[in-house]
Amino acid sequence: MTATDDMIPKQFYHGTRANLKPGDLIEPGYNSNYGQRKKASYVYLTATLDAAIWGAELAVGEAPGRIYIVEPTGSIMDDPNLTDKKYPGNPTKSYRSREPLRVTGEVTDWQGHSPEALKTMKDNLERLKQLGIEAIDD
Repeated sequence: MTATDDMIPKQFYHGTRANLKPGDLIEPGYNSNYGQRKKASYVYLTATLDAAIWGAELAVGEAPGRIYIVEPTGSIMDDPNLTDKKYPGNPTKSYRSREPLRVTGEVTDWQGHSPEALKTMKDNLERLKQLGIEAIDD
């Protein structure tokens, strides 16, 4: 399902631990930052800063979390990992694409979630992992 033009937000974010600069492309085909780290068939983006913060905080690695402002270079669709399977509609305004995302800037003044909220989220993800439920369904 592809988002229609009148429903597509105008600004998108991508949370990660990668150190990128404006003009860089975030492309499918790299190992995912989540779950079993399988090769990703999609790149993910969101129109909410909160969802991007979760992405930056939950990405694997020791580098600091980063939030990039991105623009899709092709079509985007609702992210089924966070829409309808878990939440009716698309309240997190999360999307994915098989086409690269172009970094246009970085949000540097964001604040992460509380240590308690982060621990709760990580505990929930670990519980799902123990049940054999993959964090990202490509």
